[in-house]
Amino acid sequence: MKTRLVLLGAALGAVVASTPTMADQELSVVGSWSGLPLHKLYEAPFWNEKLPAASNGSLTANLTTHDQMGIKGGDVFRMLGTGVFDVGMTVADYAVSDSAALEGLDVPLIATDADSAKAMIESARPLVDDIYKDVFNAKVLGIAPYPPQVVFCNAAIASLEDLKGKKIRASGRMTGKLLEALGAEAVNVSFGEVPGALQKGVVDCAVTGAGSGYSAGWWEVSTHLMPIPLGGWDPVVTAINLDKWASMSASEQAMLEEQVKLELEAPAWATAQTALATDVACLTGTGDCPGEKRGMTLVGVTDADVATAREILVSKVLPDWAERAGGDWGQRWNDTVGKTTGVEIQLN
Repeated sequence: MKTRLVLLGAALGAVVASTPTMADQELSVVGSWSGLPLHKLYEAPFWNEKLPAASNGSLTANLTTHDQMGIKGGDVFRMLGTGVFDVGMTVADYAVSDSAALEGLDVPLIATDADSAKAMIESARPLVDDIYKDVFNAKVLGIAPYPPQVVFCNAAIASLEDLKGKKIRASGRMTGKLLEALGAEAVNVSFGEVPGALQKGVVDCAVTGAGSGYSAGWWEVSTHLMPIPLGGWDPVVTAINLDKWASMSASEQAMLEEQVKLELEAPAWATAQTALATDVACLTGTGDCPGEKRGMTLVGVTDADVATAREILVSKVLPDWAERAGGDWGQRWNDTVGKTTGVEIQLN
């Protein structure tokens, strides 16, 4: 009998030793724009190579992007919440029609460099976590930046004042409000439709990241580049369906969160600042550019331009947002993002 128990114990020990700590599973993942640097340099390598390697093949991904699927950016988190796929990644501003409070994640002109932008977004993280949980049935895994959202125009401009009266494609709702307060007309045009809109005169200018505009060929249909961050940093949120998250083991959850932070978020932030300088150099043909140089005219940004836009932001745009968001969102923003950035919304 004793011999049998010893053999049984040895057999059970062998089974436990051979059992993996995580069950193999494949996540269905929808990424951001397939043709832009954030996806090509960070998202695709992470899901296709880095996560499978870090998890020894126990966590893999079936990766596509919303534009490859033919769905609108604004539908990504709605579809994620209903479980159409497991993980969704897209620009937070695409989802503000579902939650005005989400506009507070990416405020134009407050952060003028990558370090301050990262600090701003990290301070907003508790607000963003609550929004995604309550509105999209999702858990936020990480937030990565596009470079600062700058201004492309198909007509000569020399200063911020020259945007007055022009039709401008905004990169987000708060940017649109800022443009309107500056005397421009904010026009809603999807990213993929911008080149045609610029070419046909539907818009005079458009706001996006310098690298995004370079990759998408906006330099072919615009002549002047003004590198003022009127559109903020256009953060891309990576979120997982809450039901899928709950079905994962604690070790799987920890692995996924840690790897997103280390291998997706961190590299994107590390290159965000230098990417702007490189992209501007490539678009204007001045400075070091690893690719083909283009010939856009670089419009200098003056301290007066920045001061004018920021005053409008603080006195008009942010109070308007706090009113539209309702509830205690304005106060929560003041207590988190406001303290980090030194900007306070005057609340009624």
